[in-house]
Amino acid sequence: MKKLTILFCGTLALAACGNGLEKKANEKLMVAKAAYERGDYEEAKLQIDSIKILYPKAFEARKAGQALMLDVETKAQQKTLAYLDSAFQAKTEEFNAIKDKFKLEKDAEYQQVGNYLWPTQTIEKNMHRSYLRFQVNEQGIMSMTSIYCGAGNIHHTKVKVIAPDGSFAETPSSKDSYESTDMNEKIEKADYKLGEDGNVIEFLNLNKDKNIRVEYIGDRTYKTTMSPTDRQAAAGVYELAQILSAMEQIKKEQEEANLKIGFINKKKERKAQEEITD
Repeated sequence: MKKLTILFCGTLALAACGNGLEKKANEKLMVAKAAYERGDYEEAKLQIDSIKILYPKAFEARKAGQALMLDVETKAQQKTLAYLDSAFQAKTEEFNAIKDKFKLEKDAEYQQVGNYLWPTQTIEKNMHRSYLRFQVNEQGIMSMTSIYCGAGNIHHTKVKVIAPDGSFAETPSSKDSYESTDMNEKIEKADYKLGEDGNVIEFLNLNKDKNIRVEYIGDRTYKTTMSPTDRQAAAGVYELAQILSAMEQIKKEQEEANLKIGFINKKKERKAQEEITD
């Protein structure tokens, strides 16, 4: 009889302890719900996570917390989407405000993505001229092409741009260069993508109002001076590239947020089916 009494008291003590854990866990859950309702989703997540860490045996509170977490994550992603939609609209307005300054070259039959150029730098207007040409595609990827035209080849693969104060930037060797001949004229072209150009494009943008010397570096060095219109082209295309690349990044983040919402909804559906089955 004495052993039974001790066992019964122990069971009551365990039950009381369990009830105490659930009570404390539920207090955390209420704090999480309050944070969720006022839109503080990060705080709600922290409170729900703390239930799992501090009260791992408070099973009912943990189960309710998991359900709340799905709602929290859904609202958090919806909030992110609202922000991204607003940001995309702002960038679209910036794009629309300047797009008519550029010429879009795109062959609908062969190209899925066209390229924007400064009007003075179209190929037909620059035959037989050595210059730096700038373009950005519709996805925001900008590149610079160093074009050399002369009586003899210099086999250049790099260019260096120099400001009046002696500061300069220099490209690494181009990963995409080629040479041709047209009526005894030697033509060389080398491409450099923004980010793989030794900061030459950004240097030109920062020094767009200064006289810039250009050196084509190969077996021989060819030197020239950038025209004001070419400097304007560099700065204009760079500005457009920043807008277009930002728009592409926003699109990617919108896609990620929508994928997360889709994943959460599927998880909710599975839980609902499990509850029906149970």
